[in-house]
Amino acid sequence: MSEAIDRSRLQSLLSQIGGHEVVVVGDVYLDRYIFGRPSSVSREAPIMVLTEDRQEDRLGGGAAPALALARLGCTVAFIGIVGDDHEGRVVRHLLDEAGVDTAGVVIDKERPTTVKTRVVAEGFFLFPQQVVRIDRQQRASATPTTEAALCAAVEASQGDAILVSDYRSGVVTETLVAAISARRKRDGILTTVDSQGELSKFAGFDLVKCNQGEAEQVLGHPLGDCAARAEDLATLREQLDCRALVVTRGGDGASLAEADRYAEIAAANRTDVFDVTGAGDTVVAVMTAALQAGGTAEEAAHLAQAAAGVVVRKWGNAQADRAEIAAALDD
Repeated sequence: MSEAIDRSRLQSLLSQIGGHEVVVVGDVYLDRYIFGRPSSVSREAPIMVLTEDRQEDRLGGGAAPALALARLGCTVAFIGIVGDDHEGRVVRHLLDEAGVDTAGVVIDKERPTTVKTRVVAEGFFLFPQQVVRIDRQQRASATPTTEAALCAAVEASQGDAILVSDYRSGVVTETLVAAISARRKRDGILTTVDSQGELSKFAGFDLVKCNQGEAEQVLGHPLGDCAARAEDLATLREQLDCRALVVTRGGDGASLAEADRYAEIAAANRTDVFDVTGAGDTVVAVMTAALQAGGTAEEAAHLAQAAAGVVVRKWGNAQADRAEIAAALDD
């Protein structure tokens, strides 16, 4: 189990986060929200009729950890794919607005930008509630031409860490992972990943992050009690040949397996939860930044849990800044 962590040490580590360069590689989405207020029940079907108030476009998918890192003060570049369409231009504009370098964003004329449209009802429920989500998405792997452009962007990138956010939408191919691993071996950079499966693809990375369901899918059975979890995750970490494996477990916190130790980190906020969107992206972003700043994996995991406890209090794909995380540590 985790030993008590000195909060002053965590605050000191938090103050050193930022100032590093991080390259984020992954599947970028445009999250489009249509907000409306219930006005009646439809005569055509047993559904609400919403009167539209406004629309908002936000970044999602692999852009979420990029935004989280930028909010922490890191210099961030993004590598991914958008289509040659209006939504792709919106994605690049939103990344630019957040201060994220878009030189590595590849435009694929044969592939539409992924758009996830959410219809949200306000003014009827206590909090905004999604009514329906419509996805426009192509999950096929990148074409050889696009894949080569992505690999070239990785080769030319200047960051001292690469964070991979794999939403399994065709960007993070084995060829691209091989290019990232080659940069790691050549330049000694930090490599971290948050993957929704296929963990073996990232063997040799410094940090592999997944959630409990994804770990159980790879293991082929549910995680048991603390002793059983420690054994299972130690085995999985060894198979992945990674420096650290972190498995997030929602309100139960996170489990961290390293070569010489196992720790369980409690959730920083289990009761005041509004929206869990983006919590996992926050965890991998904060851990990456903390490891760059010289923290241990366990210290990084504690900071990440504090940050996740902040973002679940917010609606939508939110981020936490250093002041908010510092306040959460004090609490």
